[in-house]
Amino acid sequence: MKSRLLGMAFAAADTLLELDADGRVDMALGAGPCPRGATAETWCGVLLKDLVGKAGQKPLADALAAIRPNVRPAPIDALVVCDPDRVRRARLRLFQLPDLAPAVSCAITYDGAPFTLEIPDAPNLLGVDGLLSLVRGSLLEPGGDVAVAFVDVPGLAVADDAHQRAAARVAAVLQACSIDGSSAARLAPDRFALVRASDSQADIATEVRDAAAAEGLDLAVRARQAALSGVAPVEPTVRALRFALEACIKEGGADGAAAFSDSLRRTLKEADRFRAMVQTRDFSLQYQPIVDLATGVTHHFEALARFGSRGPADSIRLAEELGLIEGFDLAVAEKALQQLRRPGFGLTRIAVNVSGASLGSNAYVDGLLRLTAAAPDIRNRILIEVTETAAVADIEAAARRLTALRKAGVRVCLDDFGVGAASLDYLHRLPADTVKIDGRFMRDIGADQRARDLVAHLVDLCADLKMTTIAEMIETEEQATAIRDLGVGYGQGWLFGRPAAEPVTAAPKPVAVRRRGAVASWG
Repeated sequence: MKSRLLGMAFAAADTLLELDADGRVDMALGAGPCPRGATAETWCGVLLKDLVGKAGQKPLADALAAIRPNVRPAPIDALVVCDPDRVRRARLRLFQLPDLAPAVSCAITYDGAPFTLEIPDAPNLLGVDGLLSLVRGSLLEPGGDVAVAFVDVPGLAVADDAHQRAAARVAAVLQACSIDGSSAARLAPDRFALVRASDSQADIATEVRDAAAAEGLDLAVRARQAALSGVAPVEPTVRALRFALEACIKEGGADGAAAFSDSLRRTLKEADRFRAMVQTRDFSLQYQPIVDLATGVTHHFEALARFGSRGPADSIRLAEELGLIEGFDLAVAEKALQQLRRPGFGLTRIAVNVSGASLGSNAYVDGLLRLTAAAPDIRNRILIEVTETAAVADIEAAARRLTALRKAGVRVCLDDFGVGAASLDYLHRLPADTVKIDGRFMRDIGADQRARDLVAHLVDLCADLKMTTIAEMIETEEQATAIRDLGVGYGQGWLFGRPAAEPVTAAPKPVAVRRRGAVASWG
């Protein structure tokens, strides 16, 4: 039960389910999908597939069939049934904790309020993953000249018979216009995409408009397409396509067709810009102190990447989505190592971030060991913070790579613990020395008893596992006192110092009773 409760607390989800081998809900914690006081416990005994809309049932079945303790399927976007008349958009993340196997955990995060399902799921329409798989296969074929058309039909999502019949007709028309008669996808109630030959002369907008007119409806239709042949290698193109599709789905807007085409071009351009930035090292690092809460002594610094006017979170997400993050993570480590080698910084220790995606191959570990081969002792002054912004696809392989780094002297930290659905799984499976607690738990730590209890349990668990803890986003003395009393070992935040162009080991003036100006060892 302790593992389950921690899983609920740190999965950053609204609901945590535990499924038996048949996919039936054995246990449910948290809020139900309907905000009117319902709880998820009413789902116990029900098959999870019966709680999601038709479009989410096949991806869910595939994920359940593939789940293993070291295999994490991609998140599933689906509609969750609230009551007989309403649904709610949600993202489902499946994972399996070895000590609870064969049970499968499912973290559910809701997006928006419940709403009436205005049109039925169109039969035989793909989801985003199916669409991308087909694009990849088409581009790999000789002479694979294909385009993705993005079609908006505003006003289609109305709950009456005429609009439902029109929706079915539109789905049939789009399938017929697609490259093989089965390559259309529905991204939203009134938004579609399809793969077609880039030289196709079919007027999609007119055909869709005529299909609606057959049911007596006069609907506006907007269509835009982007040719994919020859724009870039296959995998970067497919990754850019996913990024553009997800951006358009998330942002919505009146003209998704135009937004999609623009987003795809912009994404490919941004990818080229990011590659060039990594190659030329055209970014900077700033260093924020992390202090020992018992003494106030600066323990080490976190290196934070800065990209000029663009926000770092946007750039990192783009790099992860487009498969560019590994080279960037190594470039950050290289810059941090250069700082450690500068005169006057011989005792400084620095933490650098590494995306979970960079642990998908040996390249990052090999690169970091190569960068430090000339002076192996410097590895004792480096800590890598594994972020969960991109999922670790193969946890067993990632654990082996992290073990290799630790054997070489590099420390490992699990970053932003509690921000993602796999936090508890990472804690269980990945070898680490430190856990950094996500800053959202710090906001009201002095007054929020639940947050205090969660942090206290985590501190106890980490102590059992011989791990230290860091709390981030500490801005007030009240927060610092609260987390120190809970047993957290280290703190980071504006209270102790803002990011600076180089590690600052001396404060302009003392803060309360804390001492500044010294750097402690990792121990």
